[in-house]
Amino acid sequence: MQAATVVRTARNANETVNALRAEAEPPRSQGAPLAAGSGASDAAAQTEDGPRSQLFSAARDHARRRAAIIWWSLGLLFCVAVSLVFFFLPAVTGNGTRNRLIVSLFAMATAGAGVASAVAFVILRRSMNAVRRAIDDLREGRVEHKPAGDPLGVGAGVREALEELDFLRKGIDVTHTDWTPETLSVALANELPGQEVIVVSNREPYIHNRQQDGSISLQIPASGLVSALEPVTRACKGTWIAHGSGSADRETVDANDRVAVPPHAPNYTLRRVWLTDEEQDGYYYGFANEGVWPLCHIAFVRPIFRESDWAMYKAVNQRFADAVVQEAKRPDPIVLIQDYHFALLPRMVRERLPQATIVTFWHIPWPNAETFGICPYRDEIIDGLLGSSILGFHTRYHCNNFFETVDRFVESRIDRENASIAYGGHETAVRPYPISIEWPPAAMENQKPVAECRSVVRRRLGLPGDVAIGVGIERFDYTKGILDRMHAIDSFLTENPEWKGRFTFVQVAAPTRSKLPSYRLLQEEAVALAEAINQRHAGSGVPAIMLVARHHQPDEVFELFRAADLCLVSSLHDGMNLVAKEFVAARDDEQGVLVLSAFAGASRELSEAVIVNPYHTHAMGEAILRALTMPAAEQRERMRLMREQVRARNVYRWAGQMLIDAARLRKRQRIAEITGEVPARDSRSKAAA
Repeated sequence: MQAATVVRTARNANETVNALRAEAEPPRSQGAPLAAGSGASDAAAQTEDGPRSQLFSAARDHARRRAAIIWWSLGLLFCVAVSLVFFFLPAVTGNGTRNRLIVSLFAMATAGAGVASAVAFVILRRSMNAVRRAIDDLREGRVEHKPAGDPLGVGAGVREALEELDFLRKGIDVTHTDWTPETLSVALANELPGQEVIVVSNREPYIHNRQQDGSISLQIPASGLVSALEPVTRACKGTWIAHGSGSADRETVDANDRVAVPPHAPNYTLRRVWLTDEEQDGYYYGFANEGVWPLCHIAFVRPIFRESDWAMYKAVNQRFADAVVQEAKRPDPIVLIQDYHFALLPRMVRERLPQATIVTFWHIPWPNAETFGICPYRDEIIDGLLGSSILGFHTRYHCNNFFETVDRFVESRIDRENASIAYGGHETAVRPYPISIEWPPAAMENQKPVAECRSVVRRRLGLPGDVAIGVGIERFDYTKGILDRMHAIDSFLTENPEWKGRFTFVQVAAPTRSKLPSYRLLQEEAVALAEAINQRHAGSGVPAIMLVARHHQPDEVFELFRAADLCLVSSLHDGMNLVAKEFVAARDDEQGVLVLSAFAGASRELSEAVIVNPYHTHAMGEAILRALTMPAAEQRERMRLMREQVRARNVYRWAGQMLIDAARLRKRQRIAEITGEVPARDSRSKAAA
């Protein structure tokens, strides 16, 4: 009976593996949003069958080898028993004694077979359970230590099969998906189920301010960053850590500086970090915006580095690191660190939470190595950023600049083929993730038809109905090329006087960082230049430039976009520039022309725009003329292609791609650890840290 159990167990091994295979297949209802297109899912299933079959074949073969060993041992035991019987038979004279001996030997063999059967059953059961655990761990991204004597013994071939499968899944998820907030939530549920996500940014997603009448109002900043990361934080019920800058922020938090948001339906936590005016001046206005900002933007403004600002920058980064550790509920959270305010934070978090997956995104350009080399604290900044698991930039060009910077200034091993840097016993992947805007934009929900927007805007600005309008919408920042575009308009009207009285340029510029002299001087110079140009081209009753120096709400911005004949983006240096993408998104009539600086990251995606060099005043004037005289059919073709680009590569895709890469990274780490290729990571607790 026991021998029969061994046989049945071995025969059922293949069925058990097949059952596990079926269990490992994701339900179609969950995977459907991640493989858009009728043929994508079927093709993916066929393509994934190879590596998945390889995995289960390895497990099945392993189980069969164990069963074969048991069968061989059982046969050998019977052979030994029979040999002993015939060896002792000649020496036994009595039939009774001989019969008892035969019965005893048969009983011993049967008992041995029973023990062997039990051992075989346990081994096969453990093997199948090991397969099941490995699948669950890899699916959920868990990282555990490899147990001693793992009966599964996952080999290099199985690891390669899983990596191939993971690579194919990534290609389908990112490339063939229509990304929406719902799709992003499903992607997180499939790729990072049960994972803890912590977002860190200087700007908070919800601001509470005290009004003059004593009431508290809620402000939601118009930010692409907030639009991208809010769905992530909501889907994971995570934590967002940010500087509490609102006048009533302290009054709305609990004893631990936390507030549940969104207010109407709370499902994640906003943790506020408090800064004094002195800390804000040193960390934000000083080192971040007088040092790092001009260092990374080629706008020929000299960066200023003060030792006191650097000390404050380090102290504030450490305070945010403390907040991350305090908020982390597990030793391996996913931490999403945003922008140049926190260059030191990845390393600080890595030292306290060594198992964390840290994804840092640098929202501004990264300069060439020679330019970055003037920073007195370059080594510390590079070391801080290389504490990241993944470091993201807008473009491949900025990634290459970072590689060159690391290669020149620190001892490291750079793998350009796999786009990674090994430094201090840790590897950082460096990837381009072009940021974008939400699609469809929320500001488009209540917009009037284009013709009505044109009438409303012209009436509000006091312009005749037949006047062509150009728009520029920026912050008052020297990197945006506001003065350069004004000079281009002056050149255009000088060389094309027939357009005087028929064209006006509406420049919306929101004041920003007014504490800094360079920003105050820029605003004063822009006002003076606009007045001078208007005087030079006066006489028609229509101003050449209308400068509006105030903040506009998103619906006002989109109304201007829809009323305009052209949008001029003349950035001297920009990581991406979302204004260009917002103009494209606003034009559902497929009309209007985008004139775009070659030095904005958006020019690498929106190649159908009229690309200009903002330093070439005459050429920009010619581009304005080209835009105003472009046939409607050509406008439509250009705008249609750009709109499809912005729709497909929206902000949810930006966030989803980073998080899918983070999930793949965690799975690769898990595979490497269970195969023994790398030692299991230290599981120090927060308390130990």
